[in-house]
Amino acid sequence: MGKFMVSINEKWCKGCGFCVAFCPKGVLAMGERLKAEVRHPEECIGCKRCEYYCPDLAITVEEAERVG
Repeated sequence: MGKFMVSINEKWCKGCGFCVAFCPKGVLAMGERLKAEVRHPEECIGCKRCEYYCPDLAITVEEAERVG
């Protein structure tokens, strides 16, 4: 597991793709259901761009040590 954990609330995600476009490390991708999904969590650097640009407030980024 990486240093950060990215969570996506699928019910809130409308599939705009902003998070995918703004992620500098390619952590996120559009899934088969046309909603964002975490593909490479180990690459997350915790910049929170996905969280900031999500118009639906569907994404949270937390330090892995604080989760659990």
